[in-house]
Amino acid sequence: MDCDKEATLTMSTQQRRSRTPHVLVVDDEYFNYEMLSMALSDAFKFSYAESGISCLSNAIADPPDVILLDVCMPGLDGYDTCRMLKNTPETKDIPVMMVSGLESEQEKQAGYEAGCDEYVVKPFAMQSLLEKIKNMV
Repeated sequence: MDCDKEATLTMSTQQRRSRTPHVLVVDDEYFNYEMLSMALSDAFKFSYAESGISCLSNAIADPPDVILLDVCMPGLDGYDTCRMLKNTPETKDIPVMMVSGLESEQEKQAGYEAGCDEYVVKPFAMQSLLEKIKNMV
């Protein structure tokens, strides 16, 4: 029985690697989503959420391979959204990359304490972001 379970896990890992990785972009500014999806659409499939609450519902309904999460959003900010994702059984294992214009060490530390796996400061080079996302998938 353990061998069957291992074969199933291996198969889903192979299936995941053979399909285009899904990135959920969470940002209250749609323009940021458009820029990312246009620049990186050859490598990833993108979906969009405009708030922390819509992020959680989208991530449960159609789990992405990675979430790019803006920090400064009205209502539920990126830190609280990340905590919510990491404390929800259906989303706790999805890697989260915070993307922010806030660059202080305190802000970065707050991101990691909230549960993010990576913290990227805007502006960033698209090639650098591409590599970081690939490493998370």
